[in-house]
Amino acid sequence: MRIMISADMEGATGVTWTSDVVPGTEQWQRFRRLFTGDVNACVAGVFDGGATDVLVNEAHSAQRNLLLEDLDARARMLTGRHKPLSMMQGVDSGVDGVVFLGYHAGAGEDGVLAHTYLENSITGVWLDGVPASEGRLNAAVAAEHGVPVLLVTGDDRTCVDAADYAPAAKLVAVKECVSRYAAICTPPRRTAEQIAEAANAAMALAGRRDPAPAAHRIEVEFDATHLAQAAAVVPTVEQLGPRRVGFDAATMTEAMKAFKVVTAIAAGAVEGIYG
Repeated sequence: MRIMISADMEGATGVTWTSDVVPGTEQWQRFRRLFTGDVNACVAGVFDGGATDVLVNEAHSAQRNLLLEDLDARARMLTGRHKPLSMMQGVDSGVDGVVFLGYHAGAGEDGVLAHTYLENSITGVWLDGVPASEGRLNAAVAAEHGVPVLLVTGDDRTCVDAADYAPAAKLVAVKECVSRYAAICTPPRRTAEQIAEAANAAMALAGRRDPAPAAHRIEVEFDATHLAQAAAVVPTVEQLGPRRVGFDAATMTEAMKAFKVVTAIAAGAVEGIYG
């Protein structure tokens, strides 16, 4: 059984604010260790549950956050940016299940550090008319390749979201959202136990399914009109309103590639503190 862990950082144990996840800060150095601890707990759990190979795909920001020297020696780690499938790189390599570790709620929703791809600027994303977090988008990519979502960890709002897009998956809330930058946090010794136990149990869900390729539509709403105008220069992307764009794609993989282009162009159009 080959398992992939897509590891984001905003939903890791203890993380509650910007400096916890921005590379180069003292807080980031501290939370790299806690983030790696969450990953190791998951690796241990899936191996106890029967995994024979585990690939950890770094999925946060520059995607160079986990401490390789502290990683469980049984795992392999994919690190660095500019991967064709980004957070889901490796899902097309014959894996039997995927874990969304350290995930968070989507843009426009309540949740600790809630966002979708861009930390701000995006106020909402919809997949086929349904509000979409990174988890929902990535679950659709996984389904296209016949890979089940086994486990999702993050704050309690993340777990509510995941219960809708991956109803069979195990869920672990490592913190309880109070606001975007505050949470009631469970200590790492306890979250490690909870993650490992859930990961072990989640292995009962592992096993490839029939691939489910399908056409999809993504719509994105920004917090300023010029960002929508900038994104609309992309062929196939239509401006639907002053701050909203949308596009159709033949597959979810193609939809996510287009979404990456839209977010990259929008990010490049942000000008200083006025956005």
